[in-house]
Amino acid sequence: MSQFADVFLEFIDQWGYLAVAVLMGLENACIPIPSELILGFAGYMIYIDRMTFIMATVAGMIGGMVGSILTYYVGHLGGRPFVDKYGRYFFIMKSHVDIAQEWFDKYGVKAVFFSRMLPVVRTFISLPAGFAHVDMKKFVFYTFVGSLPWTMLILAIGMMLGEGWKVMMDVGHEISIAFCVIMVVIIAVLYFKYKKKKDKRRQLK
Repeated sequence: MSQFADVFLEFIDQWGYLAVAVLMGLENACIPIPSELILGFAGYMIYIDRMTFIMATVAGMIGGMVGSILTYYVGHLGGRPFVDKYGRYFFIMKSHVDIAQEWFDKYGVKAVFFSRMLPVVRTFISLPAGFAHVDMKKFVFYTFVGSLPWTMLILAIGMMLGEGWKVMMDVGHEISIAFCVIMVVIIAVLYFKYKKKKDKRRQLK
């Protein structure tokens, strides 16, 4: 898909938020369009006052959620045999599905949250969630809370880099891993603080 990068950028340049939503929908439907390309360029568009941060976030999230839900239903209704047989016609590589499946098997539905911040797994995790018939409300919740910080981060970096936004195309994986580690640390700290306060309340009773 890299050879189509200029086409995607032109699409965003011409159609703005609609293009961001459509491309993010395709990316989350396992079509190999890097979110760093879509959101990074959208961040640049914010930098030159062609978009706003809030509206670009909304567009990216709407597209991402729609694409993720559609992919979930492909897994839910078709199952792994269907994806293995026909996935290649839609650029879905079996090796990528295997990676996502390993994550899901290891962490369950929570993998839907954490994987949204990791390369490759981010877009494919919807399939094993569908295979497992995960409750739709849980799937939507974890997808949303996992996708929102990632979407905002990439937009913000693209905005801050300005003319140099394409740097993200070279270091996107490193950003993903670093961000995931930071999120895990933050969640762990918040959890232990909550647990500590809860234990203190019990002692006071």
